[in-house]
Amino acid sequence: MRLMRFASALILIAGACLSGRALYLHAKAELAGVLIRRAWEQSLQSGKPHSPWSWADTYPIARLRIPHLGYDEIVLEDATPRTLAFGPARLLSGPSPGEAGNLVLAGHRTSWFKPLEAIAQGDAIDLEWFDPRTGGLRQRTYTVTMIRVVEPQDVGLLAPTSEDALTLVTCYPFGRGPRSPQRFIVRASPMGPSRLAASVHHPDSLSLQAESR
Repeated sequence: MRLMRFASALILIAGACLSGRALYLHAKAELAGVLIRRAWEQSLQSGKPHSPWSWADTYPIARLRIPHLGYDEIVLEDATPRTLAFGPARLLSGPSPGEAGNLVLAGHRTSWFKPLEAIAQGDAIDLEWFDPRTGGLRQRTYTVTMIRVVEPQDVGLLAPTSEDALTLVTCYPFGRGPRSPQRFIVRASPMGPSRLAASVHHPDSLSLQAESR
């Protein structure tokens, strides 16, 4: 009887520890989202990159929106494993926002880019970024022209291009399955040249209702 009670107590303690860790990670993710959006707003106001926290090795560079999906996320610089834990990020092998060529953004299949499983050809993608040369917020709209599932070694769609393009890449299949042997790639083409965004300040971007990941 004592052994059973002891075992039950261990199970309850283990469950409490796991629940506590889950709550901690959830709160950490929400706080990170708030700080990243705040850093984005600070960058827009000052015209200089702002790190979301003092020890961060990344900073916000753009805002990515897909209206059909209700998607709205801040893009971070340099798609390292650590950076991708906090949001979608730019691959340094491609150009920066506003530069010519194939801009490649990566995100996790379990969180930041999971909504891409519902994307469709013809969907619009809006990208905003701060242009230090003009001191203004620029915007460009892209249209999804291609959706592919490829093997990891097939990097043709991630390679530099002579024409402007936006490419989103994540692991596949979506979700938290133990294996993700393929890559899900969305290629979008610009609908026109970039333009000055209607407003530099977006009040909704500082919403504290950060989406859990």
